[in-house]
Amino acid sequence: MFADRVLSGMRPTGGLHLGHYHGVLKNWVQMQNEYECLFFVADWHALTTHYDTPQLIEQSVWDMVVDWLAAGVNPARATLFIQSRVPEHAELHLLLSMITPLGWLERVPTYKDQQEKLTEKDLSTYGFLGYPLLQSADILIYRATQVPVGEDQVPHIEFTREIARRFNHIYGREAGFEDKAEAAVKKLGGKKAKLYHELRIRFQEQGDDEALESAKSLLDEQQSLSHGDRERLFGYLEGGGKMILSEPHAMLTAASKMPGLDGQKMSKSYNNTISLREDEASVSKKIRTMPTDPARIRRTDVGDPDKCPVWQLHKVYSNEQIKQWVMKGCKSAGIGCIECKQPVIDAVLEEQRPMRERAQLYLDDPALVRNIIADGCEKARKLASETMRDVREVMGISYT
Repeated sequence: MFADRVLSGMRPTGGLHLGHYHGVLKNWVQMQNEYECLFFVADWHALTTHYDTPQLIEQSVWDMVVDWLAAGVNPARATLFIQSRVPEHAELHLLLSMITPLGWLERVPTYKDQQEKLTEKDLSTYGFLGYPLLQSADILIYRATQVPVGEDQVPHIEFTREIARRFNHIYGREAGFEDKAEAAVKKLGGKKAKLYHELRIRFQEQGDDEALESAKSLLDEQQSLSHGDRERLFGYLEGGGKMILSEPHAMLTAASKMPGLDGQKMSKSYNNTISLREDEASVSKKIRTMPTDPARIRRTDVGDPDKCPVWQLHKVYSNEQIKQWVMKGCKSAGIGCIECKQPVIDAVLEEQRPMRERAQLYLDDPALVRNIIADGCEKARKLASETMRDVREVMGISYT
């Protein structure tokens, strides 16, 4: 049994492209052999920005799951499920919303960022403001220890850790915990007790990590405290008693280096993608018609690979020998642009071939995909139910 549990999800926005493969799916395929993995379709998250076009979501869900399976995600090694088919996510989200300070949500960096980027949509909704909390519920309900994210998503994991801490602080205390903790504060002496209270409030209400570190240092310096009082004060600071919700860690993944057909990052919004399972003729045509170094107007003109989008693809797909051949041939006009593109075409088609073969099995029998998801949802619900049993109990709503 794996010690670490990994949770990761993707919004269903249609078929995936090679940028998704190099940025996320290759990592998933590797992780499923090293950790207990849960991979989910974040369909409720899709509604936070696409609430007015729900008809696009359902087909996108199944297309995306087929892409996962095509890329090598193995349902025998990982649990695949759809978020909305595990309603416990929504219940935990609701219960966590009771204790989440509004300011914490408004300070999540992507909140204002997305509003500015997606100006064509009305994102002044309760769902959009609360989506980082839904994301926290997705993670906390499985007691995931690792969440693979890029640099820009680290604040979301920190937010989740703070929510877990706050929940444990409010609901995870021993009987009479607060009175015992307050009695221990008094033992610090007037000045230090006042400082401890100030730092605790700054951390609890504002999520101020520096205040947390200062308070920990203050406690470390107190030699006269008993072991019990010391543990209570640490717990009082950031959530003590029984650990009901465990704090996850961000597992940093390298940003995808997958360039698009125009040299920019591969993205649907730039219209420069190659789909994961795109047919061979289409892939060949797209790469053959890619723009190259503008200085190479005629076959005899010399070029500079650094100014050519095709070179960016060579960096991903070509070995050292081919890269040397390209560098020398381009700069001396020894090879033409069509010749230069051929090894990239061959390498992309080679990468896609097993994906298309794996996908065909599920395209021929869609019931297979439905069964994989049904099994995954059942496993996910079992884990989620265990967490919710503990949550309801400590919140006084188990009614047993």
